[in-house]
Amino acid sequence: MHLSRRALIVGGAALAASCAPATKTLKPAATTTTVLPPEPLIPLIETAPPAPAVARIAFDPNGWVRKDLLESGLEAFESRRAITARDRMYLVDFNKHSREHRLFEVDMATGQVRRFRTAHGRGSDPAHVGFAQRFSNTPESNASSVGAFVTAGRSEGPKHGPNVLLEGLDPTNDLAMDRAIIVHGADYCELGHLLRHGKLGRSYGCFSTSTSDLQLLRPRLDEGRLLYAAA
Repeated sequence: MHLSRRALIVGGAALAASCAPATKTLKPAATTTTVLPPEPLIPLIETAPPAPAVARIAFDPNGWVRKDLLESGLEAFESRRAITARDRMYLVDFNKHSREHRLFEVDMATGQVRRFRTAHGRGSDPAHVGFAQRFSNTPESNASSVGAFVTAGRSEGPKHGPNVLLEGLDPTNDLAMDRAIIVHGADYCELGHLLRHGKLGRSYGCFSTSTSDLQLLRPRLDEGRLLYAAA
């Protein structure tokens, strides 16, 4: 009786031991440490503030010069190496009647413009209507030439007196020196002549002006400046 009971106790203990959940010891998961390379040091660069925009010169604020002539003159001024004097340029608008101011002095520092009158050649206006209608680079044509000229200094001659020499820079006027195309004073450019006839007289292709205008223009034209004429 004692044996059976003991056997029952032992058997029950064994059964209880076999039914208990097995306890498994888990190893901690291995941790992977990612080592990142150090970030490169970016030097601090102090940048200067943007420079203020340079204001473009407002050429001809009074609107006396037609736009395409002014633009062509500026292009010639910038592109011709012979133009060594950079303070002023001169434009001639042969599209205007000779009674009008059509010779313009442009100050390249301020954009301001001064106006003068100038004659055109007989060969450019055979009927003497006051408008230049044709242009030529041919000797003895007595016609005005168009294109870019550079002033070649002051001179004096027995026929026209004080004057300014011109050298043509384009195929349309490169014989200006041979043709003696100059800037000079003439009585047919005086105000009295204009009031009597309603137009200036005609030159032999030169840029003639009144005597008083020549006195002002001659030292200012002088040498190395652009004179650009167009119709």
